[in-house]
Amino acid sequence: MFTTSRASRRVLASVAGLAAAVTGLALAPLAPANAVSTGLVISEVYGGGGNSGATLTNDFIELYNPTTAAISVEGMSVQYRSSSATAAATGVTALTGSVPAGGHYLIQEAAGTGGSQALPTPDATGTIAMSGTAFTVWLANGTTALAPAADDSTVRTGIVDLVGVNSNTFETAKTGATANATSASRTAGDTDNNSADFAIGAPSPANAGPVTPPPDEDPTEATIAEIQGTGDASPLDGDEVVTEGVVTAAYPTGGFNGFYIETPGSPDTPGASDGLFVYGSAATALVEIGDSVEVAGEVEEYQGTTELTGVAADDVVVLDTPLGTVTPLSVPWADLDTPAEKEAHEGELVSPQGAFTVTDNYDTNYYASFTLASGDHPLVQPTDVADAQDTAAIAAINADNAARSVTLDDGQSVNFNSAANKGTPLPWLSNANPVRVGSAVTFHEPVVLEYRNSLWNFQPTTPVTDDGADVATFTNTRTAAPENVGGDIRLATFNVLNYFPTTGAEYDASGLGTCTYYNDRAGNHVTVNTCGTEASPGPRGAADDANLARQQAKIVTAIDDLGASIVSLEEIENSVKFGQDRDAGVATLVDALNAAAGAGTWAYAPSPAAADLPPTADQDVIRTAFIYKPADVSLVGGSVVLTGSAPFADAREPLAQGFKATGAPDSDAFAVIVNHFKSKGSGVDDGTGQGNANPDRIAQAQALSDFATSFSSGLGTDKVFLTGDFNSYTQEDPLQVLYDDGYVDLQTQFNGGETTYNFDGLAGSLDHVLANPAAEAMVTGTDVWQINAEESIAFEYSRYNYNATDFYEPGPYRASDHDPEVVGLDLPAIAEPQTPATMTVVAVPQVTIAKLIPVGLIIQVKSEGGPPTGKVTVAWDGRTKEVRLVRGYAAVDLGTFKDPGTHHVEVTYPGTDTIAPVTKTVDIRVIRLF
Repeated sequence: MFTTSRASRRVLASVAGLAAAVTGLALAPLAPANAVSTGLVISEVYGGGGNSGATLTNDFIELYNPTTAAISVEGMSVQYRSSSATAAATGVTALTGSVPAGGHYLIQEAAGTGGSQALPTPDATGTIAMSGTAFTVWLANGTTALAPAADDSTVRTGIVDLVGVNSNTFETAKTGATANATSASRTAGDTDNNSADFAIGAPSPANAGPVTPPPDEDPTEATIAEIQGTGDASPLDGDEVVTEGVVTAAYPTGGFNGFYIETPGSPDTPGASDGLFVYGSAATALVEIGDSVEVAGEVEEYQGTTELTGVAADDVVVLDTPLGTVTPLSVPWADLDTPAEKEAHEGELVSPQGAFTVTDNYDTNYYASFTLASGDHPLVQPTDVADAQDTAAIAAINADNAARSVTLDDGQSVNFNSAANKGTPLPWLSNANPVRVGSAVTFHEPVVLEYRNSLWNFQPTTPVTDDGADVATFTNTRTAAPENVGGDIRLATFNVLNYFPTTGAEYDASGLGTCTYYNDRAGNHVTVNTCGTEASPGPRGAADDANLARQQAKIVTAIDDLGASIVSLEEIENSVKFGQDRDAGVATLVDALNAAAGAGTWAYAPSPAAADLPPTADQDVIRTAFIYKPADVSLVGGSVVLTGSAPFADAREPLAQGFKATGAPDSDAFAVIVNHFKSKGSGVDDGTGQGNANPDRIAQAQALSDFATSFSSGLGTDKVFLTGDFNSYTQEDPLQVLYDDGYVDLQTQFNGGETTYNFDGLAGSLDHVLANPAAEAMVTGTDVWQINAEESIAFEYSRYNYNATDFYEPGPYRASDHDPEVVGLDLPAIAEPQTPATMTVVAVPQVTIAKLIPVGLIIQVKSEGGPPTGKVTVAWDGRTKEVRLVRGYAAVDLGTFKDPGTHHVEVTYPGTDTIAPVTKTVDIRVIRLF
């Protein structure tokens, strides 16, 4: 079966490493920090030791020697400083001894008060108390505390390797934050990119251990299925093996540094995969897809993936005689709905079957990957469709989400958002190919099913560097406008994502405070990172006027295209916090809207007087507001802000305003109250799965309901709409409070519950328009215009010039991270004003003789609109007669009168839609002759 033995070469390399370890000599030089390292590297860092939730008692730093010879660390040190520091290291631990070939070196640091498991025997011990979440560590040539620049440099004097964990100092790009139960661990070779080289996961400290020579024997011959085994881990883990297969995927560039092989034919080994990943950059450079190869290497379970590791160029032989061809696995994703079923096909070539829908594209801007959901709809935020207290329903939704989820990657580990890679065009995305949440996916080529970064992935067989259309295509679900919702007007709500006309540059220049910024790939400021202080925060939006113009262009287009007459806004600047009129921010937006749509098209509802607002110190830097079209609607009364409400001490207070159709009486008014409840990002977690501060939002909902009753009563209306960003999904407790008080969620009621927000790949609605029964009777339809939450963040103004591809366009797409909702409303009809009428009545004769001389009437009705038409009614002595007007005239024969005296004759013209009614009375005097 197998043709070549490499045991002798492997033993020679190991003996060389052993000799170096015994003598303490460094047989391989240290690599410079600006090259792919062939010397010592930091392989793992952990700062949560002994903290709450940690198992390990101590912090640690671990080194790794990827070479075939031991490397001395005499005279070297590991050094530490905090994530925001710029001075010299605050902790230095001197090192002694050496790191064995292909081995680790463990430096134990300070212990916490908790934890139950000691580290393996350390190779060096220090006392550095590391942060559990963010810090910088480096391996130094020497023991003098160094002060590396706080930047992304890959060349640093005196430093062999450096790792920035969510810090200000890193190589190319920092890693994510760690926690008390997680470390940052190297996942690949050293590419001088911390973000690409390290992953966050469970800590796994390893020391140098005893150095023993490997047995002088040939590697075990095994099939791929025998290497994979039928469990989570290989039964040959740690063994040297030799196997053969057909190359199905190869990644010579992009950071994977490996290739997949598979047993030819159709995958048919029960319970065990017939595919396997081979790790080794030199070996990968020798093979092409379709080659039949024999490979030798060590079996390793690397972060859950079974692979051959340490494979050198001479460990791969391309066979002269082909082994055969591989037939991709063709199976619906629903048939692989358990981890065990997926594990049985780890590393195999598959042709995905059935429908797939994009459910998350946030990481596309960073790692060019998407999360897909099998089926025709995205994954669901559980509490958007099920009561949080219905644990069985929540569990079922979570299970369905897990079963349907899989990632589509690009065959690379490149972080395109790092400084080193922003000049490389981001794959997949373009304005013509936005790949939105909700886009249907069509696969055109087989992909590899693999487990990487703790996720199941579809991996293309080669790195994707273009739009990926050869691998998969996506439907473009963008729409040019909301659906037709009917009605006389539209009411909308829109979170405009930190619209601040006060830019960071203006804030800096004004002397109000200082800002830090997020920059584009040229180093230009784009958006504010932080401004001011926690006690006195500054603006949160654009860095300068150019970026404000880009943000504003998107928001203006989105609002105009809503076709709304009233828009409630959230996350707009509260200008009073910057020493301006409170309405300056919303006035700036209205000016921009009018510049686009025509002077006077839009107006805003003025804020209440300062005396009727919370103290400025208690107001948030963002606020809510109303804008409206005066041609369609008018304000009824002034706006009112709920003040003195304890539940809103940590959130924006509700803002209420009365509206009516322009020209209608105030009695036709309806109330709209805009809200922005406490966010889910801070506060107490009540353990119900509804995010932080859920009890706060419940109390806010109760206070809002009382405020709505009070405001609508004062306005003299029973019609109330509640709008805004409630920071609560549709079935969560705060909205249940409002449902119990008689309000309905209009999107659920009229449109099946389209969603306005996407978080971590789960679709749900934080934005709502609610109505009480009287207001609901006005509603003709609703729609969520899904222009924002479904779009990649790459299209946001805040990512302008972040990548070599220019994704910015001034259109409405990704104007915010929340989708606007529109509601159609029928308003009471307004009666047209009637033209006054006059009437002349002449009696002939006006004095008559009883029973002898009849009386006639000549009637004329006049109006400015011309001669009235219709009929007049004549009433006298209990009798009536209707006579038609001809050119405004009528003649009536009353006949004779029986009784003498004065008789009253009343003539009435009832009027029309355009002419007012009029009545005239004439007296007839009747005399008796005998």
